[in-house]
Amino acid sequence: MKLKLVAVALALGAALTAGSVAFADDSMSSSSMAMQGRFGGPVYNGPPALAVTASLVAAGGGADKYSTATALTSMLGQDTVNAEVAKLTKQYGADAVKMWLKTFDFAVDDALKIATAAGVKLPSPTLSGKELATTLVKAGTAADGTFQIEYLLDKAVTHKIHVQVMDDIDNDPSLGKKADYDYHRISNQAFYDVAQALGMTSVKLAAVH
Repeated sequence: MKLKLVAVALALGAALTAGSVAFADDSMSSSSMAMQGRFGGPVYNGPPALAVTASLVAAGGGADKYSTATALTSMLGQDTVNAEVAKLTKQYGADAVKMWLKTFDFAVDDALKIATAAGVKLPSPTLSGKELATTLVKAGTAADGTFQIEYLLDKAVTHKIHVQVMDDIDNDPSLGKKADYDYHRISNQAFYDVAQALGMTSVKLAAVH
């Protein structure tokens, strides 16, 4: 499996709240606490962390040529990415990892298109390397200590845009609902693995993985 095929899941495609400090803040409204994401975890209804999202996009080469593989390598280094790719391929199979990559790329591109059409402009990036990777993990870790990709994506682009992206994945003939499900469960596993590699051993693995 080539590095490019692997990188996708670990990075995020998607990601965060209004800054690294805000990412670690788990405060939510009572209505958010009562809601659950489509594939598990709490819903975040606050403002997106656009500076962090901009940092992820920049790490991947920019909006016009974004690559999760590039972003992941930039954040974690090639050795860590190679090891994770091999691990995910053994766990889920090469075909599933390839589809995960395809879906992750689609999700990032689609979210950026939706946000741009809504008049959202990304600010200058503020984070890079392991600091960015750590911020992403913190952003997606709910109050119970479990990393949930749904929670991270809500923070990256708002819950509303996240839901629209999921619907677009479901309705795309080349992807579909299974690809959407696999995208979420493999991302949960990948980000959990990243957390462990970063020494964030208190982070828990989501039930959907």
